[in-house]
Amino acid sequence: MSSGFPIAMQCKAAEKPAAAAAGVYTHVSQWPVYALAWSHRGASCSPRLAVGSFLEDYTNKVEVVQFNPDSSVFYTDTRLVFEHPYAPTNIMFLPSEASDGTELLVTSGDYLRVWGVHHDRVEMRSHLNSRRSSEFSSAITSFDWAAFDLARIVACSVDTTCSVWDLEKEAVEAQLVAHEKEVYDVSWGGTSVFASVSGDGSVRVFDLRDKERSTIIYENPSVPGIEQRQPLLRLEWNKADPRFMATFGLDSSVVVILDIRLPAAPLVELNKHLGSVNAVSWAPRDGRHLCSVGDDSRALIWDVVGATRHDSGGGNNGTDNMVEPEMWHESTAPVNNVRWSPVEVDCIAVTFSNKLQLLRV
Repeated sequence: MSSGFPIAMQCKAAEKPAAAAAGVYTHVSQWPVYALAWSHRGASCSPRLAVGSFLEDYTNKVEVVQFNPDSSVFYTDTRLVFEHPYAPTNIMFLPSEASDGTELLVTSGDYLRVWGVHHDRVEMRSHLNSRRSSEFSSAITSFDWAAFDLARIVACSVDTTCSVWDLEKEAVEAQLVAHEKEVYDVSWGGTSVFASVSGDGSVRVFDLRDKERSTIIYENPSVPGIEQRQPLLRLEWNKADPRFMATFGLDSSVVVILDIRLPAAPLVELNKHLGSVNAVSWAPRDGRHLCSVGDDSRALIWDVVGATRHDSGGGNNGTDNMVEPEMWHESTAPVNNVRWSPVEVDCIAVTFSNKLQLLRV
């Protein structure tokens, strides 16, 4: 495999994927955790991650932790732990290496907040509110930071809208009524193009050059006996190969892979989870690998391109039940989030219970 993955990633089991023999490193937090992000600092720096608490209280926490590759342990600095109103629904570092040593970090919840992460402190830079005339706000369920334009973020909300922010001006560039119900996730697919998923069960693609229109490229099938479509909860557009998207629905154990050139039906369905899927993450460089995690306490790593090539129906039918993950890792509790490192191609981070784990694959 030319992607730089270790040989262990290349071995497929005949009937059942072999348990991951790679290193597993654990950070234990003081609270349950969910939101998760990797820093884009260069390979010469120790890997850094941010993880957000998941507490029912108004006051939550975000902690920035580092992994020491020499000692293979995480270490924390209490000066890099800060309070956050409500549990953050998403966290992202600036998707580029910081030039001055100070990194930007964005969190979502009741609002978008921009933070500056220094070596010895974290300070809030700005508080982004699209409804300045009102004291009320609609919960922001997720956002995505554009790697092609670092001043641009698209955020989605329970109020059915997607808002495109200009971070330099701290102003909304465009606000679109995106769906008929709550919008749960959003992902950039390229310059001016993003997609979103919603409680209405659809994947919709938007082009900011034509704000009056959107394209429905997939709709979640209706459950027998229920008239409306099941909500789609998460979406990730493959940044390395924008032909592909991954999504999944509420209480579903299936990851749906879409090819935007062949809309309406799944290209392939990945259905080896034994419980509901909670998150997915594409490998950021090779464009073919995906990691999914779920309530079955497992992280499964798939070769999506290989799966579609071996689809007996030639793709675009979603009926291939023989696709097996290349690797899997089992945790001690349901896994609620996953992020593939943008710098270390062999590192995946997952969260479950009060633990952050780094998996070397």
